[in-house]
Amino acid sequence: MQKLTQTLKALSDQNRLRIIVTLMKYDELCACQFTQLLGIAGATVSRHLSVLHNAELVQFRKEGRWIFYKLGAGIAYAQPVLDWINDKAETCPELQADLAELKKILACAPEDISRKQRSGSAAKNRNHNED
Repeated sequence: MQKLTQTLKALSDQNRLRIIVTLMKYDELCACQFTQLLGIAGATVSRHLSVLHNAELVQFRKEGRWIFYKLGAGIAYAQPVLDWINDKAETCPELQADLAELKKILACAPEDISRKQRSGSAAKNRNHNED
C-alpha cells in the first residue's frame, strides 16, 4: 500500500506530471532542460526530481557536472496509470505545448542552457538589488 501511495503522491503534482510526460516522449533529459521547460528555480526542479526518484519513477546518471534523468524501474509498477496519462497527454493542450517547447530546448546544448540560466539569474539579482 505504501508503494502505491508514494507513486500516486509523486504523480499528483502538475510539474512532476509534466516531467514524467516529457520523459515518456524522450529517453533522457538533463535537469537544466527541465528547469528551462518548467520555468521554475533549479532547486525546485531538483526537489520534484527527488520526489520522482524516491518513488522510483525516474533514475539518474551524472556525466561531469550534468545530471541526466530517465524513467526508472518503478515505472513498471505504475504502467497502467502511465498509459492513462500518456493517452490524456495526447489531447492536453498544456502538455502538447510543453513537448513543442522541449523541441526548441533540445536544439541547445545543456552547456548553453545552463549559461543562459546563470546569466538570467545574475540579471534578476542585479535588478533586485537595485530596487
